Amino acid sequence: MTDAAPALDLDGLLRRLHLPTVRRLYPELAHRAEGESLAYREFLAVLMAEEVAHRAQTRIQRCVHRAHFPFLKTVDEFDFTFQSGVRLSLLGSALSADFITQGQSLIFSGPSGTGKTHLAIAIAYRAIQNGFDALFTTATALIEDLSAATRGQAPPGPAHLHAPGRARDGRGRLSRLRPDAANVLFQVVNDRYLHHRPMIFTTNKPLAAWGRVLHDADLAEAILDRVLERGRHLELRGRSYRTRHAPLDLTPASEPPSPGPARISGNHRPEFSEPTDLAERGARDL
Repeated sequence: MTDAAPALDLDGLLRRLHLPTVRRLYPELAHRAEGESLAYREFLAVLMAEEVAHRAQTRIQRCVHRAHFPFLKTVDEFDFTFQSGVRLSLLGSALSADFITQGQSLIFSGPSGTGKTHLAIAIAYRAIQNGFDALFTTATALIEDLSAATRGQAPPGPAHLHAPGRARDGRGRLSRLRPDAANVLFQVVNDRYLHHRPMIFTTNKPLAAWGRVLHDADLAEAILDRVLERGRHLELRGRSYRTRHAPLDLTPASEPPSPGPARISGNHRPEFSEPTDLAERGARDL
């Protein structure tokens, strides 16, 4: 009569193999397998499938954290009935793995609140689900980080060249970019273009205005030339989704004709009024 084989420390072995999901599920599943007479192969397949699914979800969560999204949105959450300027069919290729492997690009332009950022994040999130990395950044942060690196200073964030990025110009920040902004941004775009890396841009500036914003019309044209060679420009239109519930009437109300010049504090209004600060600011912005 032979001696019985020593009992294996299964829990310890699973710890050493770094299989936390299998370690957590196998006692319950083993009990179920005995009751349902599961074959060994089926029992093992279920455990491995659970481990793979858990690792995939953990990787997605880790990549989303590294992407620095300001919020997380999916394409299923986008209201295509409100935003008629873009259709789901137009985004088909951008939601596939080919968008990454072929180094394609997208530019979303349009007024604030029309869904540009939502779509950019949704596409980047789908890329993460497809097994790739992504990174959300602003043009200002990107240019400042790379300029600091050029000056020999360590940039304060992750390396922006390793993943799809996003350039935006909220609250006029692009209008205050440093004079070498076009050259720095061109180096980023050109590097990604040469290595077939994807890019997504969102902007509320028309493409024709990029030269003025970047202080260099020639480099702005070179940037757009590279982005659009393997990319598309989608223009979003309409009202802001954020204020969809607020009735907005932006038509100035007409005033009844006055029989004579208005008087303020006893003074007659001049025939040709002086421009206000607001008017001067508006003229400079045109």
